Amino acid sequence: MTQPDHSSPSETSTTGSRLGDPVVLVLSVGFIVAFVALSLYDIDMVANGISAGFAWTARTLGSYFQLLLLLTFFIGIGVAMSPAGAAKVGNLQTPEISTFKWLSMIMCTLLAGGGVFFAAGEPVYHFVVTPPAFDTEAGTVDAVAGALAQSFMHWGFLAWAVLGTLTAVVMAHAHYVKGQPMQPRTLLTPVLGERLMSGPLGGLVDALCVIAVVAGTVGPIGFLATQVSFGLHELFGLPQGYGSQLAVLAVLGAIYVTSAMTGIHRGIQMLSRFNVFLALAIAAVIFVFGPTLFLTDAFTQGFGTYLTSFFSMATMTAETAPAWWMKWWTVFFFAWFIGYGPLMAIFVARISRGRTIRQMILAVAVMAPVATTVWFTLLGGSGIFYQLNGVIDLTEALNNFQFDVATLTVAQALPGGSLMALAILLLTTIFVATTGDSMSYAISVVGAGHDAPNPLIRAFWGIAMAIMAAILLYMGAGQISALQQFIVITAIPVSLVLLPSLWTGPKAAYAMAREQGLIDQPRKREA
Repeated sequence: MTQPDHSSPSETSTTGSRLGDPVVLVLSVGFIVAFVALSLYDIDMVANGISAGFAWTARTLGSYFQLLLLLTFFIGIGVAMSPAGAAKVGNLQTPEISTFKWLSMIMCTLLAGGGVFFAAGEPVYHFVVTPPAFDTEAGTVDAVAGALAQSFMHWGFLAWAVLGTLTAVVMAHAHYVKGQPMQPRTLLTPVLGERLMSGPLGGLVDALCVIAVVAGTVGPIGFLATQVSFGLHELFGLPQGYGSQLAVLAVLGAIYVTSAMTGIHRGIQMLSRFNVFLALAIAAVIFVFGPTLFLTDAFTQGFGTYLTSFFSMATMTAETAPAWWMKWWTVFFFAWFIGYGPLMAIFVARISRGRTIRQMILAVAVMAPVATTVWFTLLGGSGIFYQLNGVIDLTEALNNFQFDVATLTVAQALPGGSLMALAILLLTTIFVATTGDSMSYAISVVGAGHDAPNPLIRAFWGIAMAIMAAILLYMGAGQISALQQFIVITAIPVSLVLLPSLWTGPKAAYAMAREQGLIDQPRKREA
């Protein structure tokens, strides 16, 4: 049975103003202004307040976040493997985006600058500071597999699944079949009803999800400015300071704002495809000219350890591990991904039209995590190799969480030296840009309620995030850190938006399969 297509701008513009929902706009912009104003008024008060909320959330709700990610992954895989997995997304029989371009956008948007930023330093950190799930001696050959496995846990199956599997299924069915708006509130409509979610409560839900994404995106944008500024200073002796950081932000902002304004089929797609080619080239050079045998063995052992120790790492709590470690690693990352969940559901559902539910879930929850583990092995595994053999020593830098130093140090030790370091800085910049453009687009979609938001609104959100990063960097990098800690707090309400998808996701998948004639309609019981 063919359903009406609710995706065209003319049909969807009635679900929301092209200039955006005023409730979403006022609350989300109000948050940006209030955060900056309070920081200017009393920077220590803001930092201390967020730090206290961060610590409480991590201690009290960490296990809940972990359980949410575990259930999302396993239920999502179950849906993909079920008969409903054959249902097509978005009322199209063939994909509107080629497979390579589609996978490129998924990888670049979800892995983004965070994954690239941590790929070199995190495995080395876990190598010099043994994770609580393992008892190997730090800094030894025996510690290699556990170090990689712990990094794979943070950036692997669970992290990716919460970003666009069950929620994307719910969003696709609600928007393309039922004609509901492409907004986070739509994820709660099956539970709370359309009337309730079309009012101010729906606006509040959307605004909270936008705020979480703004906090999660401004952090990488700000840290990229410090990383590139530091890198250019180390490589070429250029001045390092706020002026150079501002210049980096201006260039970065120009790239991703232009990309966001041209849309999914032009700028966002082209930027993602270029970055994938660059990443593949860097990966090939590292693997062929770097410590090839070590990297091959490290990946095999690390991935094996990841699978065999999966549940012990995924279910570790502050009761069985140091509270500070859980707070700054597993809980922090999981909360960060939760914050992105609703808007990534919108993005994944939008770019997956014509794909089957099975293809969409497996691409996000299996293919992308495996590709991420390979990337972490190439960069982080190389860092471990050089650390193990005394070529570099990142112990002090990583104990102080100086990941910008770690990334550049590892990059300079790789084949090609300074040239490779420059290539990785460019790669990181474009990765952050692909996050900036897709999130500017997704936030604009939230405001409009359809998938053709006004280009000027896309530009507004891109520029707003760049300006916010510039202001916070002027106050000091500590405020960027405070904003990133705020992500963990915003994960509380956002997780409640994601929670119903554990049962509404399978229901939506089976509804789509029945509507497309792939499975039989349930028989009515006779009286």
